[in-house]
Amino acid sequence: MRLELDAISIFYDQLGKGPDLVWVAGGGGRGASWHRWHVPFFEAEYRNTTFDNRGVGETVCHEPQPWTIADMARDAAQLIEGVCELPVAVFGQSMGAFITLQLCLDRPDLLRCAIVSGAAANGSRGWLGDYMRAEVALRRGGGRLEETFALTHYAAQLYPARMLGDEEAWNRIKGWLMERKFVQDTEESLIPQWQACIDFDVVDRLPEVTTPLHVFAYDEGRPSPAAARGGDRRARARRRASPLQGNGAWLIARPHPRRPQPDHQGHRRALPLSLLRPHLTTRLPRPL
Repeated sequence: MRLELDAISIFYDQLGKGPDLVWVAGGGGRGASWHRWHVPFFEAEYRNTTFDNRGVGETVCHEPQPWTIADMARDAAQLIEGVCELPVAVFGQSMGAFITLQLCLDRPDLLRCAIVSGAAANGSRGWLGDYMRAEVALRRGGGRLEETFALTHYAAQLYPARMLGDEEAWNRIKGWLMERKFVQDTEESLIPQWQACIDFDVVDRLPEVTTPLHVFAYDEGRPSPAAARGGDRRARARRRASPLQGNGAWLIARPHPRRPQPDHQGHRRALPLSLLRPHLTTRLPRPL
């Protein structure tokens, strides 16, 4: 399905029935990347909306580059207003977490609650900033990563070492990334999406957040969980942080019980869904 707007045609899917739950993908990830490991858990109770961010997949954007995370949050807000029943719950992963944080700041009126995973409130600092700048510079100079090298390169950033060291688990990871055309999508979207992440900085605005916010952080995660730090008492009062083991740059839930899939021990550490569901029913508080 498509939502046609003035400068962008957003490709999206809606699965299930119930209150609206919106999934925001990370850099290079299409909306369909949520469909195997996440949506099946929720489609009996929620209407799940997934979509391709500008710069990847079947969404077509006519606005000139460079784009910002605020631009992508505006896309998400227009989609929510156009195809969902307000207020909605939003789950954002990696770059999608940046977008979700921006939504919390710019359009809290749309949100019941927000969950961010692998988040940071600033994309330019430390190792994370240097890494993304190096990747963007390589592409601006005409370079690219071919599939075999790229799979191993990105997997080292996305998955825990114990998974990569397990041959069976690695073969499953590699097969899933190839099935999702991850390398092709990443190469095509890297400059516009990663540059937007580098330029993202809402550290000083975190105290403005009034949306109930749950932050998942990981002991092996590459992005600094800056969204879980800083801000004043008003911001902290509306935020919960759940430290989890492993690397949460990409998060995959346990396979659906009615759909045979490799179990999470052979693929990824599972998202503890018991942490998620309570926050999907949280009501938007009154502004301070």
